[in-house]
Amino acid sequence: MTTLKPTARRNEWWEATKTAIGGLAIAATFHTFVAEVRYIPSESMTPTLQVGDRIIVEKLSYRFRSPQRGEIVVFSATPELRSQNLKDDLIKRIIGLPGDMIAIQSGKLFVNDQQVAESYLQDAPNYSYGPTTVPKDQYFVLGDNRNHSYDSHLWGFLPQQNLIGHATLCFYPWNRFGTFLLH
Repeated sequence: MTTLKPTARRNEWWEATKTAIGGLAIAATFHTFVAEVRYIPSESMTPTLQVGDRIIVEKLSYRFRSPQRGEIVVFSATPELRSQNLKDDLIKRIIGLPGDMIAIQSGKLFVNDQQVAESYLQDAPNYSYGPTTVPKDQYFVLGDNRNHSYDSHLWGFLPQQNLIGHATLCFYPWNRFGTFLLH
């Protein structure tokens, strides 16, 4: 039986420790700047996202481009939401970009006086909103489950600095694996 010298054992331990620390640093960097996994806790985005879905949120692209209408975004609570003790991150769909005029009338969404077809909705909204113009550096976001979503029509606009990233892929549950969440 071969026994390792104490220095050889120390070297193996040190190499394993460096590998583990390096792996953790890479994972932390990836999570902070590139992508992260999120869990869907509510029905505010049904039917597009279901309670319990696990999704990948891509965080890098908004450093190089502006969010687009129709993207599903994750964001930190706005000052208005924090004042109501709502501190969790949220997920909604971008409906209005800076400068857009938004209105909801008779169950239909209008952006810049043009009706928007929303094939992802299960039920039309049972409320009216606007018209109002989205301020600079802010967005108007709504949940796909319009009648059961606490969103911009109730709390106002989403500041750009609150954006975390956009949902790209549902990977769990397995029967929804590979569902791309692109607009």
